Amino acid sequence: MYKFGVDVGGTTVKMGLFDEQGTLLEKFEIPTDKTEDGSHIIEQITKRLNQAMEEHDLTVEECMGVGVGLPGPVDEQGNILGCVNLGWGVFPVEKAFSEQFHGLPVKAANDANVAALGEQTAGAAKGRRNVVMVTLGTGVGGGIIIDGKILTGANGGAGEIGHITVNPKEEARCNCGKHGCLEQYASATGVVRVVKNLKSFYPDTGLQEECSAKDVFDAAKAGDILAMKAVQGLGEYLGLALSFVANIVNPQAIVIGGGVSRAGKILIDEVEQKFQKYVFRPCRNVEFLLAKLGNDAGIYGASALIS
Repeated sequence: MYKFGVDVGGTTVKMGLFDEQGTLLEKFEIPTDKTEDGSHIIEQITKRLNQAMEEHDLTVEECMGVGVGLPGPVDEQGNILGCVNLGWGVFPVEKAFSEQFHGLPVKAANDANVAALGEQTAGAAKGRRNVVMVTLGTGVGGGIIIDGKILTGANGGAGEIGHITVNPKEEARCNCGKHGCLEQYASATGVVRVVKNLKSFYPDTGLQEECSAKDVFDAAKAGDILAMKAVQGLGEYLGLALSFVANIVNPQAIVIGGGVSRAGKILIDEVEQKFQKYVFRPCRNVEFLLAKLGNDAGIYGASALIS
């Protein structure tokens, strides 16, 4: 028996063919066609999956189903509650996908939650049943796994760690419309924003006006005072936010992924130190881990939705 894992992004759709034990046999991708409000996306995915079945001489009877990660909230009934990046509104995505793919079982979930499941089942946190994952990229995403299962919430909105308010005095507005969200400090764009706001106070910094998050971390490793200040601020706010989450779900491990996680030890050390400062004592025994699966986390997690 085999199954498919599908990770739908705004630019590409990544797909993987897995065996029943969750071993990746092949991965492939197609561009995401967002024309006509994304109305062709499911059709094009199923066309590519059928092609993979033909290439591997697989029958419909041998397929367990398809797991799908989507850039939007998915409720427990299999409805997508809107995907701005794809042009989708609210509709029963699992049902629509299944109808176009031989009537096979389809299970969908939010992409950040699916990535967390991937790291929990096959990545950095393999073997742990209770895991929190935070992804630090252009924004800040998150996923929570409790007893090996995704914490979805009533409307598919659980795990939105990036929009925990960590600074209620912040005047700048987050993309979500609120003020003082974690995303404004811990994302790649957030770190750069902090540097720009502080630059006039540190005239001796080696950081240029136009810099990247990688530039900031590289400069911090080299001892640049402004860069170190920005990284310490990230650690402060991310450690605080993760302590809030840990106080509620008491995870065994916290996995940090996304592009910013490439900073490595300097990031992990800063966040863990601040986390221990704020977390409730019985919840302190947490492993901090760097994600291992990279861009494949989504397809691994999506495939794990099918069992």
